[in-house]
Amino acid sequence: MSGHLDSPDRKPSVMVLGVGGFAYSTAQILRDNGANVSTYFTRSYSHFPPTLAGPTYSAESFPSPRLLWEKKRVDLLIPQSIDWAQAPWKDDLLASKIPIFSPTGEGLRIERERDFARKLCQDFKIPFPQAHVAANQLAAERILKKHPCPYVIKNPLCSPTSPIHTILCETIEDTRSWLRKINYAEGVFLQEYMGAAEVGHIAFVSGGEVYPVVTNQEYKRAFSGNMGVVAGAPLGGLVEKDPGDKYGLARALLRPLRPWFREVNYHGPIQVTAVRRLGRWHVIEYNVRIGVTSGAMILRMLADPVATLLQTARNEKLDFKFKPGMKFGSSVTLAGYGYPYVQQKGPSLPVEVTGAFDPDCDVWWNEVARGEDGRMFTTGHRIADVIAFGSSLGAALQRAYANINKIRSLGSYHRVDIGQSLWPPGNN
Repeated sequence: MSGHLDSPDRKPSVMVLGVGGFAYSTAQILRDNGANVSTYFTRSYSHFPPTLAGPTYSAESFPSPRLLWEKKRVDLLIPQSIDWAQAPWKDDLLASKIPIFSPTGEGLRIERERDFARKLCQDFKIPFPQAHVAANQLAAERILKKHPCPYVIKNPLCSPTSPIHTILCETIEDTRSWLRKINYAEGVFLQEYMGAAEVGHIAFVSGGEVYPVVTNQEYKRAFSGNMGVVAGAPLGGLVEKDPGDKYGLARALLRPLRPWFREVNYHGPIQVTAVRRLGRWHVIEYNVRIGVTSGAMILRMLADPVATLLQTARNEKLDFKFKPGMKFGSSVTLAGYGYPYVQQKGPSLPVEVTGAFDPDCDVWWNEVARGEDGRMFTTGHRIADVIAFGSSLGAALQRAYANINKIRSLGSYHRVDIGQSLWPPGNN
């Protein structure tokens, strides 16, 4: 399977690997732009939303999606996480030669292995916070004593099933307290805390070149005012169309990696998250996806997202354009009962929509389902992402908030300060 269409009249066939609102939004936007879409579920929850965009398939019915790729003559696969590279059918996928909107092999290490990313930055003289790897509590406490500063505590290997999920410690004592609590099954990665004003840039790498796309901001804390714990996924975000790399993030943190991108034949998306200190951008982390909050905004803003993703997956030269009037996008998440403390679970609660959504606004349902009576109810902690666009950040935010206020579910909430803190980049 080469991924090149055998007939100019045949619609591209795209399969999304994922669940929930992320898979739903990706499939629906590509369907709106002329693709035949389907979704293969890679997790056991949040299966309803992608059914709204097209056919869906479970791992229980298809332990390997290989037969589906062949039957549907899939031209493009879009993974929603790096888990696919550890699936038992991974070798079949790579052997099929179907274009994947993701790096493969060595390219995945930049997200998967925290210390590999640090060493890569060191090799290419890209600023990176002080960081250390420890095998156990005793070794971690020795590092803290020798290099006293607050640390962000992460798992050395990035995965949704990691024994440690990111913990931001703002003082040395915060760090010391958490080092007594965490699970050291895979060791620990300690990264110097650089402050809360993180910002990101998302680019496409194709044909050995880096193509800047958007500068983005994710609101990772659970509550307004950047309070509370770091949630399992951001509670909102924004993107600014930025092919000219207005803030210099791609120039400082992505383009220096071009020799490595070419060496490992990296092609796919790349996201860098950074903090500015003493006049220089410092890498916080790299991701090989377009992001939970940013992905749906990027795809909607591109004039031809299907062609752009196909070209990137084929490692071709890119020449993409944006739709007019969409300079900014904003995303606000409606969180359900008990979030972000997911061990606290309520009943399946009704989700009510109190008015028609604006036609230029997207509502991507997440952990919800529809009952026999046609009404929506919650099946988990994240209900929906509401996304709007505009020629200014204020216009995009106003539309997003006007529409999220049309959804009600008991105990739900959303952050009311998206775009009001941490932006513009580098000014905090």
